[in-house]
Amino acid sequence: MTDSTFFTTGIGWRHPHYACLLEAQPELDFLEVHSENFFARGGAALAVLHEARQSYPVSLHGVGLALGSAAGIDPWHLEQLAALVERIEPVRVSDHASFARGPWGGATVHAADLLPLAFHRQSLDVLCANVQQVQDRLKRRLLVENLSAYVRFNTCDMSETGFLSALASRSGCGLLVDVNNIYVNACNERLAGSTEDPVRACMAWLDQIPPHAVAELHLAGHKDCGDIVIDDHGSRVCDEVWQLYRHALARFGKAPGGLATLVEWDTDMPSLQVLLDEAASARALQALADSAVAA
Repeated sequence: MTDSTFFTTGIGWRHPHYACLLEAQPELDFLEVHSENFFARGGAALAVLHEARQSYPVSLHGVGLALGSAAGIDPWHLEQLAALVERIEPVRVSDHASFARGPWGGATVHAADLLPLAFHRQSLDVLCANVQQVQDRLKRRLLVENLSAYVRFNTCDMSETGFLSALASRSGCGLLVDVNNIYVNACNERLAGSTEDPVRACMAWLDQIPPHAVAELHLAGHKDCGDIVIDDHGSRVCDEVWQLYRHALARFGKAPGGLATLVEWDTDMPSLQVLLDEAASARALQALADSAVAA
């Protein structure tokens, strides 16, 4: 556990690290898992999660609720999530500001992807209603994450930050700010012709989010493919994202309820120690932020 009473730090716990983490029991404030991997009512995966829950708080991070879908929330998916929440008693539950469900061939299908929303009033109405439905069923506050997006809509009448801020205000949900996603989007805007410096653009983005709404930050690596930057969670956090993380810590300060930080790594998995090193880097910056506030 960290010494800070405000900042907490965890890592994404993925299958290659199940056994070594349970054996090593490293000092972490929480573990994050993808909710959908543990929907089965029994079996080895759920047993491993229960074992980890004896030593660590667990955060459930979903990728399948499709909160922005006009087709609504899948009742089966929501019930599986509610059952998992009851079993695990997670410290946080989160998902994404995305859509994935819609009509196709006379049925409602799921695209199995995090598809971006158009930032306009109608989309906001749908997202707020769906978030409220999930919060009512889970009887707890949901955190909603900003996306890395590879398409832009021409019909938007709101900024992304205005859209997310309005979501938090209207629904009472919290925001999960993925710092790497912001930077990926800014880099792709630069590749598309923007003349704005990506780091400065990201700082401006962070400054437009109300501090009281933010409960968690995500850090991860990405891949620069030359003509596009991909949020692949397959490398260490880059220097620019660490710089933005420092800005986020200063911006979101002493928000009510504390501020969690998660290090994600989902492809080209390294040793567990690499993730622990990244978490240690985050804690070092948190200590500096604590010192700045105290001064």
